[in-house]
Amino acid sequence: MSALLFHMIRGAPDPVAPFSHAVEADGWVFVTGQMPFTGTGNDSPYPESIEEQTHQVMKNLATVLEGCHLGLENVTAVRVYLRHFDDDYTRMNVVYAGYFPPSRLPARTCIGVSGLARGARIEIDMIARRG
Repeated sequence: MSALLFHMIRGAPDPVAPFSHAVEADGWVFVTGQMPFTGTGNDSPYPESIEEQTHQVMKNLATVLEGCHLGLENVTAVRVYLRHFDDDYTRMNVVYAGYFPPSRLPARTCIGVSGLARGARIEIDMIARRG
């Protein structure tokens, strides 16, 4: 097993807790859940709607992936956390589906939660693989 690589990505939002943006082990890259911050400060505002928050989270995830020299095409698994599951699930899925070709959808779990950092409606984390 190769040494673990701990990635902190310039241009990605500052962490809201003590964690790395991503950790890499043997070509697998575990991307920490991203929030819908519109800037790099972890006190940046969130967009209002679930659609806008989903777009912003995906943008922030793409920034982390790019900082690791990867893209969405390298993503193998996704976990989505929704604070208002019944209200937001369908609308989030419409936005989310636009980020992946229908023939290359990552494995995914979507979970309803009672709260997220700074009152976000959505958080998404990913697992990606090199090669």
